[in-house]
Amino acid sequence: MFRTLLTGAFIAGTASLWLSTASAHSVKAEPKDAVNASFDIIETTIATKGDSAVFTTRVRGEAGKDKPDATGKFEGASVYAYVWPTSLDSGDIGFDKAQGIVALAVTFHPDFDDAAKGGKNRHVWHPHWVVLAKDAACGAGLKVVDIPEGAKPKVPETWPGVPLLIDSPEYPTTFKGDTVDVEIPLSLIGGLAGVSYDGVTAGLKVNGNLHAPLLCVSNVFKVASGDLSLPGKVMPAK
Repeated sequence: MFRTLLTGAFIAGTASLWLSTASAHSVKAEPKDAVNASFDIIETTIATKGDSAVFTTRVRGEAGKDKPDATGKFEGASVYAYVWPTSLDSGDIGFDKAQGIVALAVTFHPDFDDAAKGGKNRHVWHPHWVVLAKDAACGAGLKVVDIPEGAKPKVPETWPGVPLLIDSPEYPTTFKGDTVDVEIPLSLIGGLAGVSYDGVTAGLKVNGNLHAPLLCVSNVFKVASGDLSLPGKVMPAK
């Protein structure tokens, strides 16, 4: 399913296409009984409010209720995520420019920690910036971009030290009823005004052999737009 969606959206130079087609304030979706209620997206929004940007996803059930089972191993470990793919450039979040698709993800993974500076976060839902790229080796055709051995790319201060383009900032993240919110100071994000976005719920998996791709999108639960066209547009909160 996701490979088909990627064909139309995740190609080089699509940021300009997203910006020209984005017109809606939020992205709304019809409920689907076939999707687990805690991941069945009803509405996704990114809005600015004062000095902050608030990323919000509302689902049919209780947000954050379902979590992956612990296996006791890093290899093959599962990750559940609420994701906001955007048209931001990777340079806007502290990496080198034009490295892939920038997304904010709120994740839960009970088998490993990936907080900044050696912190612990396997026991809580927590936010990440991730840079994504197509990879046919992944179940859903998408991966978190690997850092090759010996490479020294530009990384943010809160990069957790893993060989991936992933950041582990401590943004306030709240689960309340059917909603998950992440609040980010605008001063920490470059180029957010007018950015296009979508909403996705997904499962990811660590490669059992620990070789690139290290972290794959393995299962897409739901895409808010249905086609990953990023129809949302960042606007001031009403």
